[in-house]
This record gives sequence, structure tokens and C-alpha cells, in this order.
Amino acid sequence: MTDSTTLTDARLARTLATEAARRLLEIRDENPGVEGKALKDLGDQGAQAVLAARLAELAPNDAVLSEEAADSEARLAADRVWIIDPLDGTREYSEGRDDWAVHIALVVKGELALGAVALGGPDEVLVSSELDAHAAPRGGKIRIAVSRSRAPELVKSVSESLDAELVPMGSAGVKICSVVRGEADAYVHGGGQYEWDSAAPVAVARAAGLYTSRLDGSELVYNQPNPYLPDLVVCRPEIRDEVMHAIGAALASQPE
Repeated sequence: MTDSTTLTDARLARTLATEAARRLLEIRDENPGVEGKALKDLGDQGAQAVLAARLAELAPNDAVLSEEAADSEARLAADRVWIIDPLDGTREYSEGRDDWAVHIALVVKGELALGAVALGGPDEVLVSSELDAHAAPRGGKIRIAVSRSRAPELVKSVSESLDAELVPMGSAGVKICSVVRGEADAYVHGGGQYEWDSAAPVAVARAAGLYTSRLDGSELVYNQPNPYLPDLVVCRPEIRDEVMHAIGAALASQPE
């Protein structure tokens, strides 16, 4: 049973993700001909402004960790911390694609309690408290979500070991949510990320019954003094052992 506080937080998370995603589409429409870094910056700044204003209005006593704002050690002593990425997948956003996301996560007393991810706009927002299952497997080869432009050698090794199919797509949030939605079976990342890159979609993935961990099998922990959280695994639970064995073998074969 979900208590009333969680329901309120879930509504707030959905509102934040929706409004930031809507503003991101408006920014693209308002700036025809602007592309590349200029559009990325406009998107980051515009979405951050929306989220900062709304959090100050609706959750003024909560701490915030954002990719687009200065960090404060005060969050480490806070019971409630919002971890946000105003625009995950700036490259895709700046190219007019829809495989970008807005991430809104809430950590309560050190535990990842809630996540909302807006996928490519305001019309599709996945909220962890509204999920209890992931999509059924498609069958056939295991599909691993991977970066469109720079598939890491680790993922290539894992893919070869599993005889898996690599499925290119944009932001980290989109990749994780692709496993929730059945578009991929796993997402393996070892190339460097921060807490805001994964907190919200990992909350969604966990709520949907997916396996999540670091590459070494340890738990993903959020609101740490250093928000660098460079690696993760998200996969369907029934293939966890296969995936983790392939990752272990790939890591063992890497030069020190």
C-alpha cells in the first residue's frame, strides 16, 4: 500500500518531469535554426530554471542535487534529496530526436525512494510508484541497449560473450527505460556517469522488477559525497546470472 506522502511525492515528480519536458520542446520550437552546443545549453538552462523554480515553490525544505546547479554539502545531512537531470541526452535533443529524457528522483533517508522519467517530451512519463512489472521478453537474442555513437569495449565484449544484439539509442534514461518497456533486455555501462544520470531511471527499473547493480554486483547507492557513479547494470532478472558472468569475464580480460 502506498501512503499519502509517497503519492504526493509521486505527483510532484510527475509534474516536475512533465513541465521540464514541455519547456524543452518549447525551447526547440522557439529557436529554429539553433543547433549543436547552443541548443544544448539553452535546453539545459531552460529545464533547470523550471525545475529549480518549482522545487523552491513546492518542496522548499528539500535538498537538491542537479547536474546543472552548484552542489552543496548540506544535502548529505538532509532527510530528503531530489536528484535531477534537467536534460539527459543533450546530443539527441539538439539533433531534434526524441531519445532524450528528464530525470527526477527522490532519496529519502539515504534510500532511493522514487523516480520519474519523461521520455522525449511531456506525453510519456514513467513514475516508479505506478509500476509493478516490466514488459514481457520478446524472445530471440538478448538485446543490449548501447550508445548510438560510442559503444564501450566492455559492452562489445559482453555482447560477444552472450551472442547478443546491440540496440543503439540515446540517453541513459532512455536506455534504462527501454528495458522496462521491453525494447531491450539489458543495459550495461562502464564509461562514467554521475548520480543524476541513473537515479530516476534506476528507481523506475527497480519498481518494474528489473535487476540493477554496479558492474561488480554491488548496490547502486545515491546521495554520496562524490556523486560520480560511473557504472551500472540493468537487466531482466531471469538473465541476471548470464549477464553478470559475461561482465565478470570481460572485466577480468581487461588490461590493468
